[in-house]
Amino acid sequence: MSEQDWKISHTSITQVDRFKITIDEVLLANKETQNFSYIEFNEGVCVLAITSDQKIVTIKQYRHPLQTTEIEFPAGMIDEKEEPITAAQRELLEETGYHSENWHSLDYFYPSPGSTTEKIYLFLAENAQKISNQELDELEDIKIEVVDLKNFCKIVEKGDFRHGGAGLACWARYLSMSNN
Repeated sequence: MSEQDWKISHTSITQVDRFKITIDEVLLANKETQNFSYIEFNEGVCVLAITSDQKIVTIKQYRHPLQTTEIEFPAGMIDEKEEPITAAQRELLEETGYHSENWHSLDYFYPSPGSTTEKIYLFLAENAQKISNQELDELEDIKIEVVDLKNFCKIVEKGDFRHGGAGLACWARYLSMSNN
């Protein structure tokens, strides 16, 4: 089956807060119809920031849908007409107060292509250094935790780093880059 075999016969869109929920009625190649629903997201960024002494800048924040505090990498949404690298630099500084002059793209990925249009750009910020205080949004309560590389590996191994999609993809891309 190819994308040419799928014909959208009807689309309905509902906006719920920051989420745009789309339902497409699709006529398949076998002439059956099927509804496909998905959430449309703005693009986002995720940053693996490593200090000059090989420590990883992580954040801890409460995630209401899970009702838990999670360990994550700095991340966020790209503003309208903003370049991904600019958004990554902004998010790192706002959420942690860290800055880097040494940025590398780790490409992008789709965290859940079966249910969202979300695209997240991944970045490595090397030699990150603390230059200011956090500048958090009113709903953000983020604690910074700088972890040495060996301890971070243990956190991942134990399953305590569940920043699924973005964080784990960023980490995997970094490890694959480091092993080449």
